[in-house]
Amino acid sequence: MRKTFLSLAGGLIISGAVFSSSVSAEETYQVKQGDYLNQIADKFDTTVSDIMEINNLEDTLIITGETLKIDATRTIEVVKGETLSKIANDFDVEVEDIKEWNDLDSDLILIGQELEIDIPLEEFNEKLEAREGGQAVQSSNNKAAASESSKQEKQTSNKQEQTTEKQDKVKATNTTNQNTSSNQSSNQSQQSSQKEGRTLTVEATAYTADCAGCSGVTATGIDLNNNPNMKVIAVDPNVIPLGSRVHVEGYGEAIAGDTGGAINGNIIDLHVPTKAEAYQWGRRTVEVTILD
Repeated sequence: MRKTFLSLAGGLIISGAVFSSSVSAEETYQVKQGDYLNQIADKFDTTVSDIMEINNLEDTLIITGETLKIDATRTIEVVKGETLSKIANDFDVEVEDIKEWNDLDSDLILIGQELEIDIPLEEFNEKLEAREGGQAVQSSNNKAAASESSKQEKQTSNKQEQTTEKQDKVKATNTTNQNTSSNQSSNQSQQSSQKEGRTLTVEATAYTADCAGCSGVTATGIDLNNNPNMKVIAVDPNVIPLGSRVHVEGYGEAIAGDTGGAINGNIIDLHVPTKAEAYQWGRRTVEVTILD
């Protein structure tokens, strides 16, 4: 409430009251030596014209020791997280008082909104300082909490990255092992596949189980003494795998069931029942087809 004072015949008469949307708290100030109206206005957050109006001054001349009435406003700015009840508690006033001073119809306030607090200036300054100190502490706590949260998130992220890295290494190792195993299996299968159906040109001689120093039993355990008519060939296992079923040109289907000291590379020695047949065969160049 702003009041207009008129001085008449040495007396002070209230001529009327003018209401506005803002409120103020009336103070008194005793002019000190060296004071100017603009200094006083700045000190109480008011204007020179308001001081002149309330004190019915015709000019800016003031006298040391003179008492001036000051229509000083107390304004705060709403910050994030504040409510009317909190502000009322900070300044030791009622919520309804703040609403009345600021013509508020509800408890809704907005960040950055200015509110006037109509309490004595000294008390206002004291509580404002405490309020701003609390905001500084809260801001500091928020920063510390944010820093700690960021630190924890970073640690969690690092752990997750390490776990992911370990998992990737395990997966890579497993994949490598699987690929190696698969490659080995593939190579073996490929080698077997390459041998099956493959036709080789070889030099072929013949032998019998009945020879000096011969046991009659092949490297794979076939007893040729008991099976004189069985068709078996001696091979180099690096060329024709032992146990393979083959077809030998001019000899027929046989088993690669024996080896020999002189059988290296594309050379075979085929079994025949008698020495006469071995002599008859002699040494020939023939084709051998690996059947399986």
